[in-house]
Amino acid sequence: MSASSTKTSPLHDRHTALGAKMADFSGWSMPIEYPGGGVVAEHTAVRERVGIFDVSHLGNAQVSGPGAKDFLNRCLTNDLERIEPGKAQYTMCCDEDGGVVDDLIAYLRSEDDVFLIPNAANTAEVVRRLQEAAPEGVTVENVHEDFAILAVQGPRVDEVMEAAGLPVGHDYMSFVDTTWRDRPVTVCRTGYTGERGYEVVCRVEDAEQVWDALVEAMAPFDGLPCGLGSRDTLRTEMGYALHGNELSREITPVMGRTGWAVGWKKDTFWGKEALTAQREAKESRLSGGLLVTGRGIPRAGCAVLDADGTTIGEVTSGTFSPTLKQGIALALLDRGVTEGDEVSIDVRGRQVAAQVKKPPFVEGGASS
Repeated sequence: MSASSTKTSPLHDRHTALGAKMADFSGWSMPIEYPGGGVVAEHTAVRERVGIFDVSHLGNAQVSGPGAKDFLNRCLTNDLERIEPGKAQYTMCCDEDGGVVDDLIAYLRSEDDVFLIPNAANTAEVVRRLQEAAPEGVTVENVHEDFAILAVQGPRVDEVMEAAGLPVGHDYMSFVDTTWRDRPVTVCRTGYTGERGYEVVCRVEDAEQVWDALVEAMAPFDGLPCGLGSRDTLRTEMGYALHGNELSREITPVMGRTGWAVGWKKDTFWGKEALTAQREAKESRLSGGLLVTGRGIPRAGCAVLDADGTTIGEVTSGTFSPTLKQGIALALLDRGVTEGDEVSIDVRGRQVAAQVKKPPFVEGGASS
């Protein structure tokens, strides 16, 4: 991706003015961390107080028309019949072989109106597949660059949102369409950190005003702007899957332990036959957690070994946990591996001791 083709968030000028370290993320120039403490300080702010993330690189797609919900329900894994209008749902778009094209959030506004938030790199492909499958009367629009998304996360989040004049208090995975200073916004009780939080979807032209109001509102609580570096350490502590790591065209929902987001009893969805067969066969590797007890930080691609030195898995995400102050990892592990097993991780040719642990590694308050 050349510099000229790299996309920028509508908040790019705010990030550079703060001195953020910018990096390419799925074709978007996004803040990785800010000066004054970096990833650890930002991570701690979210766990203990509050932080704000610009996640405007995430995709946006609009599915509308008679039967839009029913159409999506025949395509995506989760069952939209489980929720009512005003609720959001985590779901996946799969290949017929069960591989995950993307995981995404569906916002159900009505039977005929569903808003989707896929991942940045996969939005165009998800939209293409849905457009090709859509029946007459149902339209699927890629509106990736029409909206900005701000994630406000942490124990003090309700006080910050109220101070900024935004709605609070609605249930986890529910959303409110409202106006803020005569500007349309959608506020959803979702997030990717494990802490109580909200995500604010607004028009691109309103992004700077919403950001400024939230940054001002969180100042009395020692809140911090946070980059995608701390977003990754926070989600890894919770054991949340990242597409391209814990889920991919090769790593199915069964393997990634996201079968809870599959409507197994539905008549159809993309990949149902393959996933059902894999689920029943009980042969594939499964995602699990590793708590490092030795000295070293695991990274994606590191082999996981048993006491005999036999490879029994592979790390899909690894990092240093600022909360625990030790290494943690998510890995695809053989089915014979169980919680509490002592293993080692090959980190650049050195075996680092670890223990198998079911995530989350820390307790969060996301659904409180």
